Amino acid sequence: MVEPVPAGSVVGGARPLPLYERMRERLPVWVQLRCGLEPRALAAVAVVLVGAVGFAATQLWSGRPDAVAAPEITAVAPSAPRPEPSRVVVDVSGKVRVPGVRRLPAGARVEDALAAAGGVRPGADTSGLNRARVLVDGEQVLVGVTGPPPAPGAVAVTGAAGPAAPVSLNTATVEQLDGLPGVGPVLAQHIVDFRTARGGFRSVEDLRQVNGIGERRFADLRALVRP
Repeated sequence: MVEPVPAGSVVGGARPLPLYERMRERLPVWVQLRCGLEPRALAAVAVVLVGAVGFAATQLWSGRPDAVAAPEITAVAPSAPRPEPSRVVVDVSGKVRVPGVRRLPAGARVEDALAAAGGVRPGADTSGLNRARVLVDGEQVLVGVTGPPPAPGAVAVTGAAGPAAPVSLNTATVEQLDGLPGVGPVLAQHIVDFRTARGGFRSVEDLRQVNGIGERRFADLRALVRP
């Protein structure tokens, strides 16, 4: 019959060492001499060692380099080109059949402006006119006109029948009046008939009362005639 082993006895004659003694044996000799052999001292040393390891790990983690994200590259869209005008507006005056403001497609040429004004009237010299030139928005095309210099952007074409000096409304013939810009044979006859019926022109302003002369045509003729 096997007898029970009493508590605290060691099987085989060897009693196991307590935990603090096993930790003491692993410490350096100078630590053992410094701290003595008390379990409380060994526990304090263990706590200090654990704290030192934790502090070292914290310093190592906080000292690691931070990752820096590369800046994003933002593509700059090219500026949109300015839209080209779809139409040009030009003023066609002088010895054309229907003078006035004309609206033409962008890229139209002088020849197109003349065609839109009914064409050049007979007697106008257009040999110096570049009919193939591209029109510029806002310009004035003068055909067969002499006298005051044209405004900037105007293209003047001197006609052989153009007047060299202001025409007298009281003495000019139908042929002489016909040479004025925008005045045809019919309108020239109206001017002569008005002069006969009213006993002459007292001022250039009386020309407004002639049948067929509006504000636009009067503005073209005002500087070219006199009473």
